[in-house]
Amino acid sequence: MLRAGNAVACLACRSLLSPRMGVRVGVPIQKLHPLSRAIHHRYTNANPQRTPHRTAARHISSLCRLPPRTHKSRYGGQGGHGYQQHRSFWAVRLAARLLKLRYLFLGGAVGGGYTAKKTYEEWKDLLPDLSEYNWVVPDFVWELTEQIDLEKLAKALPDAAELAKLMPDLEKIGENFTFLKSLLSTGVSLVSEVNGASGLRLLLESPGESALKAPEAPVAAAAAASTASSAEGGDKQYKKASDKEKIDQLQEEILRSQMKYQRMLERLEKENKELRKVVLQKDDKGIHQRKIKKSLIDLYSEVLDILSDFDSNYNTQDHLPRVVVVGDQSAGKTSVLEMIAQARIFPRGSGEMMTRSPVKVTLSEGPHHVAMFKDSSREFDLSKEEDLAALRQEIELRMRKSVKDGQTVSPETISISVKGPGIQRMVLVDLPGVINTVTAGMAADTKETIFSISKAYMQNPNAIILCIQDGSVDAERSIVTDLVSQMDPQGKRTIFVLTKVDLAEKNLSSPNRIQQIVEGKLFPMKALGYFAVVTGKGSSSESIDSIKDYEEDFFQSSRLLRDGMLKAHQVTTKNLSLAVSDCFWKMVRESVEQQADAFKASRFNLETEWKNNYPRLRELDRNELFEKAKNEILDEVISLSQVTPKHWESILQKKLWERVSTHVIENIYLPAAQTMDSGTFNTTVDIKLKQWTDKQLPHKALEVAWETLQEEFARFMAEYKGKDQDDIFDKLKEAVKDESIKRHKWNERAMDSLRVIQHNALEDRSITDKPQWDAAIQFMEETLQSRLKDTESVINDMVGPDWKQRWMHWTNRTADQHIRNETKNELERLLKLQEDHTAYLANDEVTTVRKNLESRGVEVDPVLIKDTWHQMYRRHFLQKALAHCNLCRRGYYYYQRHFIDSELECNDVVLFWRIQRMLVITGNTLRQQLTNTEVRRLEKNVKEVLEDFGEDNEKKTHLITGRRVQLAEDLKKVREIQEKLEAFIEALHKEK
Repeated sequence: MLRAGNAVACLACRSLLSPRMGVRVGVPIQKLHPLSRAIHHRYTNANPQRTPHRTAARHISSLCRLPPRTHKSRYGGQGGHGYQQHRSFWAVRLAARLLKLRYLFLGGAVGGGYTAKKTYEEWKDLLPDLSEYNWVVPDFVWELTEQIDLEKLAKALPDAAELAKLMPDLEKIGENFTFLKSLLSTGVSLVSEVNGASGLRLLLESPGESALKAPEAPVAAAAAASTASSAEGGDKQYKKASDKEKIDQLQEEILRSQMKYQRMLERLEKENKELRKVVLQKDDKGIHQRKIKKSLIDLYSEVLDILSDFDSNYNTQDHLPRVVVVGDQSAGKTSVLEMIAQARIFPRGSGEMMTRSPVKVTLSEGPHHVAMFKDSSREFDLSKEEDLAALRQEIELRMRKSVKDGQTVSPETISISVKGPGIQRMVLVDLPGVINTVTAGMAADTKETIFSISKAYMQNPNAIILCIQDGSVDAERSIVTDLVSQMDPQGKRTIFVLTKVDLAEKNLSSPNRIQQIVEGKLFPMKALGYFAVVTGKGSSSESIDSIKDYEEDFFQSSRLLRDGMLKAHQVTTKNLSLAVSDCFWKMVRESVEQQADAFKASRFNLETEWKNNYPRLRELDRNELFEKAKNEILDEVISLSQVTPKHWESILQKKLWERVSTHVIENIYLPAAQTMDSGTFNTTVDIKLKQWTDKQLPHKALEVAWETLQEEFARFMAEYKGKDQDDIFDKLKEAVKDESIKRHKWNERAMDSLRVIQHNALEDRSITDKPQWDAAIQFMEETLQSRLKDTESVINDMVGPDWKQRWMHWTNRTADQHIRNETKNELERLLKLQEDHTAYLANDEVTTVRKNLESRGVEVDPVLIKDTWHQMYRRHFLQKALAHCNLCRRGYYYYQRHFIDSELECNDVVLFWRIQRMLVITGNTLRQQLTNTEVRRLEKNVKEVLEDFGEDNEKKTHLITGRRVQLAEDLKKVREIQEKLEAFIEALHKEK
């Protein structure tokens, strides 16, 4: 800087030049800085007669006002000097005074501008989000803002850097403020005692800073006003009073101001709620036909719901923030949540465990106070007591339903959303209360299960832990504080809440213990903030409004707040909810983009694996695959209606005869054939057919029909599978088929009607024409040949290979086969001697056969002889029956004459005709029942089974499995999560 020489007559101008530079330069007045000339040499001109005007600079401050001077002559002066000498004297004094004022003015302007800008930024962050109500402002206002370039206006304004250029040396300014600082030191020290009246900035500070230390603006203003009024009241009163009295008086005055401000704020908030409610209700009625988008918290809640069901092996963990509410059992967790939600929504019990599973509560603002479950469309009006009771009952039922047999608590989450005027936006998870002892009726592992559930939620590095502690019991009995200390040792995301403070103040002998708890000095755990709340008098019938009034009245009259043990920002659930909401959204903004990037990486890995392993297949998740399999199964069921009647009848007749042929031959035909005449034969046949029809035949016929339906159904499934070659549905189709068959029951009246039809068919003996006779002969011959073939096979197995087989295949008989062969030869000789022998051997005949065999050295048992005789006689009878059948081919003429005057009797042919006709009629009847009724009932059963399987996720997961399915499931979930996260991030940026 320059230092003026003798050419500068003004001493004030000399003071502008710093002597530190050591440079002496003579500067004429005309070359001084324009600002200096404008202040100090404004009237230095060629007209010395002009009287200078009084400038406004002399009245800037009372501190720099000049002392009064006596009037002197215009041309008079001391030492014979003229007017110029006299003006230089007072001008130097005036310049010095004005120079100090300039420093004060410029410093105050710059500092005030910077402070105003910083204050504006802080207050702007505290303003509520009104982006959802933009439609309230008229459209021409938005058009006006588009035409005015606000950025240009902002750039045109001077910034802090330009203002700083005008600032002088701050050291000189500090010296000038020394006196003012000494005057205000007492007031500042008193104000610092109540510093931190606002709790809104608690969780926005860094972890190293003290929590909730920024004072609220109205409280600070009240403190300043109180200090100023006290100063004006007179310094004598403060000098006489002690320091303690001053502090007490100031605290009481500040408390009264704060309560007044709190009541005013609540009144304004209530009016604001009513206005917002009216506006939103009008919008619901269609006055503003705008599409209401999902709120920010609803978008975030949807992301959390999807993540709760997502299970992946790609180390993609869910680290999105939630407010996790933990506490000892009966510590007041539920009451705190209800105060935040402003409704008594949770089931309550006296001392027993009510929270049996995690409950995720999404809080948001809305025109109506309502609640809704995630998987239901029913809204519960929380302003009506009957809806509140129904909501509590539904929550309790869902909790008990989620708990498996033999357990007490469940990790399954129940999601519910609560909306209402003035509710803070956040997502809370209420966990079961931590217990110390397992009582009767609880599962043995209940304590460990609760700990594992709580740790699973708290180990999320972005989860906000709301630790609830009962203030009415000894702090040493708490379990949850140790658990929280393990999960968050530094306390960077923990908020401590002390409940039942009213009981604690009444019961505790030392109120300082409450102060130690709230200051974080009693427990080993650390926390980001500490709060004290009162949640009612313990009655379940109390309303939220009455609890609020009781809480406010308690803290207004409590000496904990009056004596300074608790700060004003640390009390009431309202301050708690504001602080928790601020912390929640701060965590969300810091972590959501990082989570979105993690899911991007996971999606890339999954898509790469799919392209490498299944390049030609679409990415169908389990539900889509189930729908595809469902359509295929229904198509296969419909294909049953395409089976021709002829096919149904042929397979039904064939299967039914296979099922009943043994009974007809063994129990009806053979016993009747042993009779001596045709009358006895027909009588025996009629009796046995009647018994068979009444008891067994209808039931056997329905069994055959049902089995045939199943086989055809399975056949169509196998044929459909051959077309597609995708075996991923095999387990599902098999399960659907088995379950449908298990559920299917044949029409109960079908058996009765079928019994009547079969009985009438078997009673008819009238063969009307020769083709029917020939068909009966053919049917009988085929049956007898088939039975004879089976009998020959049995006999061959009994006696072993004959000489030709032994010689050609080098095989030998066993000892038992040798005995059987010798017995067979002996019985054949007996049959040759008596061709009309009965079906059973007499005892003496058995003895004769045994002795004959013993004479040849063969020891044989009588039972073996009878066994062998049964097969030998059966073969002998079938051979005779076949010969008789050939004779009866031309017997239709004799049948028409009822076999009168004829040695040929073909009553056995008539029997087989009756059986054959019964089979035809039964097949036709069953076919009609199948096509008209049972196929449709089966289709209905299949649809019901598919619907049941579709609602059972565990069943679908078990039946549709494989890496392909799991990979498609993970891909779908990751994409959905990523899309939801991106939509949420976009909405979050818009809200900023």
